[in-house]
Amino acid sequence: MNANDKRLAKRRTLGLLSAAVGAMTSGLPGWSLAQNRSTLRIGFQKYGTLTVLKARGTLEKRLAAHGVDVKWTEFPAGPVLLEGLNVGSIDFGTVGEAPPIFAQAAGANLVYVANEPPAPLSEAIVVPKTSTLKAVADLKGKKVALNKGSNVHYLLVKALEKAGLEYKDIQVVFLPPSDARAAFERGSVDAWVIWDPFLAAAEKQLGARILADGRGLVSNHQFFLAARPYAEKNTDIIRIVLDELVKVDEWSSKNLKEVASILSSQVGLPADVVELAANRYSYGVAPVGEAVLAEQQKIADVFADLKLIPKKINVSDAAPAAKL
Repeated sequence: MNANDKRLAKRRTLGLLSAAVGAMTSGLPGWSLAQNRSTLRIGFQKYGTLTVLKARGTLEKRLAAHGVDVKWTEFPAGPVLLEGLNVGSIDFGTVGEAPPIFAQAAGANLVYVANEPPAPLSEAIVVPKTSTLKAVADLKGKKVALNKGSNVHYLLVKALEKAGLEYKDIQVVFLPPSDARAAFERGSVDAWVIWDPFLAAAEKQLGARILADGRGLVSNHQFFLAARPYAEKNTDIIRIVLDELVKVDEWSSKNLKEVASILSSQVGLPADVVELAANRYSYGVAPVGEAVLAEQQKIADVFADLKLIPKKINVSDAAPAAKL
């Protein structure tokens, strides 16, 4: 056998070995998962149940057995998180009441997955400690900062309504939380409508005074949503996520000190600030139901009447097609 024949024989042997290894390993679970891994992309904010879930790492362990990796992306507020979901950069995330309504009105193909119980104390209208404003009615003609399309948008509308004012009676200044706090501190705005833990930080660090919180005005649910195409193709994965959320929420309700410690390191706020916020949070993740969607419809109708969204929407269009 000459040199060329030897090389050809060696190639044939290597080819046969490669095919044999492929045949043997294709039936192994680990090999199959390695070849068919997918990624669940989760959008989160610097607070809440998803942040605790991320810190504890239980979801990654659970999904790893199903060949699914988890990628976490942080967003400063709900509206931009849902923009990310709408353009396909994330598959799943958590926001307050108003962002899904604005997103749905803008054509986002999203689906409500679950919600947490009402937490009306977790958002409020605040003024500086030296402010002469004593009641919501005093906001007439004043500058009020809030994040456009966030959960506090509805709180402001309802608080003004209760005080006998209209939305047009105030000067709304749309700012994200960090910019709003800066404007609040330097006196560029007269009031700030904000949610925890930014609310707790304003109280603890700035001495901000609450004019009105959500009690008797709004429910302030937290929602977990998914991109509909992802949810419909990956129902089992969504169910696993929901199950892990239920577990971590139950754990959180019994371990508030540890929750505060976890969130403190995540959000960069002192533990006493985060503990105040954690004690106002409501725990108990559940699949979204008709009653909660009906509440969302009321908010959507108000926003449509005020021209805050471009058209009326049917919130139930974003209900899950299958029971989760």
